[in-house]
Amino acid sequence: QVQLVESGGGLVQAGGSLRLSCAASGRTFSGRAMGWFRQAPGKERESVATISGNGGSTYYADFVKGRFAISRDNAKNTVYLQMNSLKPEDTAVYYCAAGRGYWGARERSSYDFWGQGTQVTVSS
Repeated sequence: QVQLVESGGGLVQAGGSLRLSCAASGRTFSGRAMGWFRQAPGKERESVATISGNGGSTYYADFVKGRFAISRDNAKNTVYLQMNSLKPEDTAVYYCAAGRGYWGARERSSYDFWGQGTQVTVSS
């Protein structure tokens, strides 16, 4: 079992930055890919970024490339999402997820455990 707790969300003006953190419990953290997803009101939950078990491989959705960066610290069982140049369309609840395997995947079905989400609101 893995428990995930996100933090770092909030209200920010367009062009600003936020850093999300996701603290994980459990001994298998370094063996699992981690992902950040988001869900805006009335929309499907979508993949934002993923990272492999050792952090060596990452994936970004096109709409965040060059603005967001995913990283992990396996010694601290924590994964991060640095979000820069935020836009109003980035407003959503952001979820951290722990994958079933070592390599990251974009599909929600590849993730076994989910955090409760943290709200990110970007004002124009």
